[in-house]
Amino acid sequence: MSDIIQLLPDSVANQIAAGEVIQRPASVIKELVENAVDAGAKTIHVLVVDAGRTSIQVIDDGKGMSETDARMSFERHATSKIRQASDLFDLHTMGFRGEALASIAAVAQVILKTRQANQEIGTQLTIAGSKYVGQEPVSCPVGSNFLVENLFYNVPARRKFLKSNTTELNNILTAFERIVLVYPEIHFTFHSNGTELYDLRTSNRRQRIVDLFGRKMNQDLLNVSVETSLCKISGFVGKPESARKKNAHQFFFVNGRYMKHPYFNKAVMSAFERLVPEGMQVPYFLYFDVDPKNIDVNIHPTKTEIKFENEQAIWQVLSAAVKEAVGMFNDVPTIDFDTEGKPDIPVFDPQSGAAAPKVEYNPSYNPFRDSPAASQPVVPDHWEQIYEGLKKDPTASLQSQPLSQDLPFTHTQTFGQDNTDNEEQTASSVLLEEKAPEHYQYKGRYIMTAVKSGLMIIDQHRAHERILDEQYLRQLSQHTAETQKVLFPEVVTLSVKDRTVEEEILEGLKDLGFDLSNLGDGSYAVNGVPAGIEGLNPVRLVEQLAASAVEKGTSVKDEIFESLAASLARQAAIPYGQILSNAEMEDLVNQLFSCKNMNYTPDGKNILCILKESEIMHLLG
Repeated sequence: MSDIIQLLPDSVANQIAAGEVIQRPASVIKELVENAVDAGAKTIHVLVVDAGRTSIQVIDDGKGMSETDARMSFERHATSKIRQASDLFDLHTMGFRGEALASIAAVAQVILKTRQANQEIGTQLTIAGSKYVGQEPVSCPVGSNFLVENLFYNVPARRKFLKSNTTELNNILTAFERIVLVYPEIHFTFHSNGTELYDLRTSNRRQRIVDLFGRKMNQDLLNVSVETSLCKISGFVGKPESARKKNAHQFFFVNGRYMKHPYFNKAVMSAFERLVPEGMQVPYFLYFDVDPKNIDVNIHPTKTEIKFENEQAIWQVLSAAVKEAVGMFNDVPTIDFDTEGKPDIPVFDPQSGAAAPKVEYNPSYNPFRDSPAASQPVVPDHWEQIYEGLKKDPTASLQSQPLSQDLPFTHTQTFGQDNTDNEEQTASSVLLEEKAPEHYQYKGRYIMTAVKSGLMIIDQHRAHERILDEQYLRQLSQHTAETQKVLFPEVVTLSVKDRTVEEEILEGLKDLGFDLSNLGDGSYAVNGVPAGIEGLNPVRLVEQLAASAVEKGTSVKDEIFESLAASLARQAAIPYGQILSNAEMEDLVNQLFSCKNMNYTPDGKNILCILKESEIMHLLG
């Protein structure tokens, strides 16, 4: 039998490696920008076309590469970062595996121009699908210029399953943010399809955060700083009022490297217990300085998972540091400067000679003295006519009324009873039967009502969410939304990610009933909100709607409109704990049963369930 095991060609091996290292265009940005940082660059320019599908270009002014190094850099496991296995536990660079450039070259067409400071002429290298096309001298500035075109051109399946340009661009911006937040001393620029999205000048950490996420973030940051023998932790956490349900800016960095760590996230959120509602997220930007010997970065090719030797001890340090920052913020006394229109209360001065207050009274007043009798109410004539309506035969009303089992809902008084058998039913109970059916509200959350087959339980918030969602969708399709003007317009600024679908978002918000005025540079004045949502914060609402539309990850206008309608319905729906009258519950139930889909919310959650009569009898034995 002949041998069947053979060594794979380098081109095939590189494509296999690229499957984990280069997952999407954002992976290319991450690897190339990290290499530029390791090269000591002071200025890094990132340019993408069609969210990286057509081209990705990263230009830096680092130390560059020689002709030989430029060729060697695209070989597998070729790196200048480490020399031996022990170097893995003393890492001071972003990259070290030596797989990134080889993986990129295996699935794209790459042109590299690079020159060192001690050379007059640089080198241009062209590679396509791991094959060297050419290498020649070229005139270029000091540093490196990587141009990656037609990503996954030779792997059609991978290219086919890339998401929309909006989604891929958002992923690129996310990877870009994770790097620029660590290196505020480096000047970064970012261009998409020729439009400048970021121009981040050199600054400090706090200013870099503000440059990325807006001036409003500056007033929400609390300083965190602690240094122990295990680690040094610095950075910022948000104030409790900056919490949001999703899309909160949460970043951990270890020795200048972004990481995901759910365990440490719990340490941060534990400091905000009872300060923010359950399910809300607080932004934070926390930087760890740890001895490289005490962490393991070589867990996954993406290097976002890091193992700590003293994880539990660092958890305690982090939790205490965040609690101290929040505690210091809460200890600051509140000073009320709003004194306009309030009475001026002078300070008591015993030397001022102010007269003591006097009490005046009537000395001749006697409470026991007889007073004239109060006038008696006059009984109107023909008072019997008021009650003429009660003399009709009660059995006639009972015969004209349909049976309760034919109604979709019955009364709480009729649970387990048959009132039609009561021949001595009074006229008042007959009138009660002619009213709208009654419902029972349980703990301000569920509406309970009787149906033919048993007991129906309805989630009031989800039911109202379904009703509002279909209402908003009709308004979007018919352009019939009503706008409620606000007394004092507020300004909302869309983030760079939100601006990727800005036109569709603004059109959807307008059709929902928002009145926005463009102030330039992504800022808008909120002049009006949809009628019926008074009491909600308009700025926070617009920010959440925009973030929800971007998170939807689509460039199709109809799907963005659906996302806006669902998000607004979720925000404006009746909150849990709100007490409803019977008429309000009846109206809510009737509207729910007129919906196209009364069983599920827009995001697929159950709205109602029925506890069958047989199950109730079984529970009661």
